[in-house]
Amino acid sequence: MKLVSVIIPVYKAEKYIAHTIKSVLKQTYPNFELLIIDDDSPDKSIEICQEFTDSRIKIIRQENRGPAAARNTGIRQAQGQYIAFLDADDIWKPTKLEKHVNHLDNFPDVGVSYSYVAFINAEGKSLGLYQLPKTQNITPQHILLRDPIGSGSNLVARREVFEVIKFQDNLYGTVEDFYFDEERHLQYTEDTECWLRIAIKSKLTFAGIPEVLMQYRMHSEGGSHQFFKKAEAWERLLKKVQTYAPDLIMQWERAAKAYQLTAIARRAVNQGAGSVAVELNHHALAAYWRILLEEPRRTLLTLVAAYLLFLLPQPIYRQLQTWAFAIASVIQKRQLLVAKSTIPVLRGENEKSYSIG
Repeated sequence: MKLVSVIIPVYKAEKYIAHTIKSVLKQTYPNFELLIIDDDSPDKSIEICQEFTDSRIKIIRQENRGPAAARNTGIRQAQGQYIAFLDADDIWKPTKLEKHVNHLDNFPDVGVSYSYVAFINAEGKSLGLYQLPKTQNITPQHILLRDPIGSGSNLVARREVFEVIKFQDNLYGTVEDFYFDEERHLQYTEDTECWLRIAIKSKLTFAGIPEVLMQYRMHSEGGSHQFFKKAEAWERLLKKVQTYAPDLIMQWERAAKAYQLTAIARRAVNQGAGSVAVELNHHALAAYWRILLEEPRRTLLTLVAAYLLFLLPQPIYRQLQTWAFAIASVIQKRQLLVAKSTIPVLRGENEKSYSIG
């Protein structure tokens, strides 16, 4: 039974961290170590973590350097053959690790395993909405445009894929191994940048399990400026990737801008920032209008929702939004049922069965 190293960066998470830790301790796959990285959290988060007495938990402290640095610290300390990340406010389904370990064990060519995602609100209530990404034949282009993993909390990977992208640097007075890029200008995009390097440099593949195995908590963004900061971060990501994958950026830069700006616009709509969503949509279409042909339904729905939010009185818009969410939820739940019924068993090279049910 392979050891899985679960890494949780913790900073100002006192409201959620107990629920997150409990979701790990409830895993049906027992052979894991839980590395809680205290990123110099100023609240009671670590005090709450210390209330758990499970011998598999280890708390590691560092100066405040951000989530990328916390994950790097965790990887350096990890003893497992498989590595998983979990943000301090997200929640795993009890079978999350078991399903991914089976997936990786049965498919030796897969280096990164991920799943479908359910969205919950700040209070932990289901929103009835899901992320149902592409699960097979993932290329760097797919990660650049749509990032099927979606959240660092969704990934369980072989240690080898991180060794392939490892580099050394002296950022804090000593030479250390790095995996995630800790440059502050990549904030909001460090996950995708890491997945891109893995997809480009590793011979192992990305593959998803078509089943909801984690819950992503939706938060208030704390002001419209956060959305524009994310958009600016994507510009910097593209410049970074151009240094090691110039052909990829040359071919897909404009499309990548449009897809990511539209995704940020959807988040702005969900958070009630109508004028911001309209502006982001306009920038997306200016960068690459063909997104209307390649992804017409999502693009047009995002644009229409942004304008309705911007123009309509809030009570009317909220009612329309409630209806739209209800319809989307029904459609996505049907997609989940289809995925479960049409792919009941996957087989790896060693011909072992891997059930997704």
